[in-house]
Amino acid sequence: MREELAGRLRQLRELTGRSLRELARDIHVSSSSLSRYFSGQAVPPWPTVVALCRAAGRDPRPLREVWERAKDGPQTDTVATATVRNDLPHDITAFTGRRAELDVLLRAARNTSVVAIDGMGGVGKSALAVHAAHLLIADFPGGQLYLDLHGFTPGRERVEPAEALRVLLAVLGLPPGRIPDGVAERAALWRSELATRRAIVLLDNAADAEHVRDLLPGAGQSFVVITSRRRMVELDGVQPISLDVLPIQEAAELFVESAGGARPGDVGEVLRRCGNLPLAIRVAAARLRHRPAWTLDTLVERLREGGPVVSDVFEMSLRQLDPAQRRMFGLLGLVPGEDIDAYGAAALAGIPLANARALLEDLVDAHLVQEPAAGRYRMHDLLRQVARADDAALDPVPAITRLADYYLSGMLAVKKLVEILIPLPVIVSQPPPALPDLSGYDKVVDWMETEWVNLTTAFSLAVELRIDAPAVGLAQLATISEARRGGTAQLRRGLELSMPAAERLGDRRVLASHRYLLGAVLLRVGRLADAVPELEAARVLMAAEGDVISEALTLLQLADIRLYTADAEGAVELLHQATVLLSPREAAVLVRVRTGLGLALVQLGKYDDARQVVTEVIETARGLDRQTERWCLEVLGRAALGLGDARTALDLAEQTVALNRVTRHPILEAASLTDAAVALRHLGRTEEAAARHAEAVHILERAGEPHRVVLSLLPYAEACLVTGDRDAAARHFQAALDIGTAHGIDYVVSAARTRLARAS
Repeated sequence: MREELAGRLRQLRELTGRSLRELARDIHVSSSSLSRYFSGQAVPPWPTVVALCRAAGRDPRPLREVWERAKDGPQTDTVATATVRNDLPHDITAFTGRRAELDVLLRAARNTSVVAIDGMGGVGKSALAVHAAHLLIADFPGGQLYLDLHGFTPGRERVEPAEALRVLLAVLGLPPGRIPDGVAERAALWRSELATRRAIVLLDNAADAEHVRDLLPGAGQSFVVITSRRRMVELDGVQPISLDVLPIQEAAELFVESAGGARPGDVGEVLRRCGNLPLAIRVAAARLRHRPAWTLDTLVERLREGGPVVSDVFEMSLRQLDPAQRRMFGLLGLVPGEDIDAYGAAALAGIPLANARALLEDLVDAHLVQEPAAGRYRMHDLLRQVARADDAALDPVPAITRLADYYLSGMLAVKKLVEILIPLPVIVSQPPPALPDLSGYDKVVDWMETEWVNLTTAFSLAVELRIDAPAVGLAQLATISEARRGGTAQLRRGLELSMPAAERLGDRRVLASHRYLLGAVLLRVGRLADAVPELEAARVLMAAEGDVISEALTLLQLADIRLYTADAEGAVELLHQATVLLSPREAAVLVRVRTGLGLALVQLGKYDDARQVVTEVIETARGLDRQTERWCLEVLGRAALGLGDARTALDLAEQTVALNRVTRHPILEAASLTDAAVALRHLGRTEEAAARHAEAVHILERAGEPHRVVLSLLPYAEACLVTGDRDAAARHFQAALDIGTAHGIDYVVSAARTRLARAS
């Protein structure tokens, strides 16, 4: 009911031809209230409906019945609007100026599909686009999407069209498995999905026309706003809005607003020294605002010490910094990620944490650094350029090495509290001045999630600068995240990129662990033929070093490959070799090898033997950690199912689901959900089984793990076949075959094809 009224009210607004601000002024209603009425979030008073009708030149009486139904109807009509995605950045406080350009942009939203805002850096393109998008929320109830393309971000690779399309499609709710690989295919799917919505899309900081060509909409009612330092003359049908520096009056308003009020003195000269550039004006005004003893004349004097060039405004701010503040400012320009915390900044500068915090706060006060969230710091792109230019001769290697060592130290703290058995001889050349509180399991996992983008960008820069030890260490320690984040394809790329660095270090232990991890990750993505030589090479190096723990774990990985290829007897042989290597003191590794042996025995149909093997070590496992216990319960559950005890199998699967949720391992949780679904199938509880299976597949699709999706589909399809549901079995076998073929998971293709033939 509300949506019907909201639609009629939006039609009235279209008839008026006025912007939201104009309409709010004319009928004496706030813009925010009108936004709620037009989006269906609230029902306006009847006098407001009458006023809208009069502004549009329409009789209000036909709307009375619709208004009455909306007013008296249930409050659930707008449930759809509650789930609409809104990714817009925060609107700028007290937006000033750009009245003409804003009106052009708001009018364009009614009669065109794409607008491109161009202008020099710092001229306010993004501010205008974001402000307009906020005003247009009510007109585009299908969602408000935002993506920074980083076309001109110093030290950042731009977001290429293929990746931009992947992000946008994911934001619309498409799981990774539905997103094709090719740019053309993704672009077609993006246009198709966008055509069904009335959404506004803000593509910020584009490099050029080709950067956004594949991101433009096709048919439909969506509206795209592009910002770029270059004009989009190559794009047909795109309405351009070119921004110049602010007119004198608007520049003066912006300065006064940003400075906290007018002060006596020559505003005109300040604006000239700032070139009427909004960002420069804000920085200069911030200096005045935080210097109560200054007058405008004082500021002018400081500006006169330099020249009339816009960058001198930044130089003026830099001259007011002491040497320590200026050094920190320059170092922050090297930060490869989006932001940094105080601990990272202390490591970057090689100074005590308290000093780093004080310097960061000084830079925030000077508006040279932003603090978008408590304890997180970032730089505007233009200021990052200034920071890098301030000491162009600065060698980035020492600072980036210190920063990488901070992330390495944090990840080593994570490793102590999570279950990873392989020894990793990570080299930290300079421990950081301080680390955050990483004393608890949840704290270390939260820290890793928060810093993940910074970890990966620091790794990329370390590879680029040939800082070998941090590059290798970050690539290896990143694998800790596998069971939580998925992303094994990304982990594989990182290990491959850093392999030359591991070889250059000349340490056989480092190279052994690197090749082991690469083999393990190749196994996780289903590339079995590629995994074997890496693991065999790692095993040779480990044996030469006398590292029996790592050698045993390598045999365990090789045994897993045998299990995937239905060679359970070969797996048993390898696991017996691993057992011989270990002494009773290596309890954690020994338990893990025994659970691997249990799985092999299950595959051989020796269910009693499997149960006996694991029962002997489960108490030891419970005294070690929850994930080791989880491996034992998994084998016991599968053995119980093989013995015909589906109820016990279900109970054990539910226990592993709970353990994985407590330890925040969604990828392993999906495997446990699959075991539960199989047991439920055998118990005849088909609807519950289907729900558990769908939940498992959903987790894995969102994580972008096609091989693991297949490993969920195949056993569930077998359970469907055993319980007589041949149609469901064929459906899941076909899905496994399709995924295996699409992603080159060769061993799956033949297995799925054979089983599909049995189900058909």
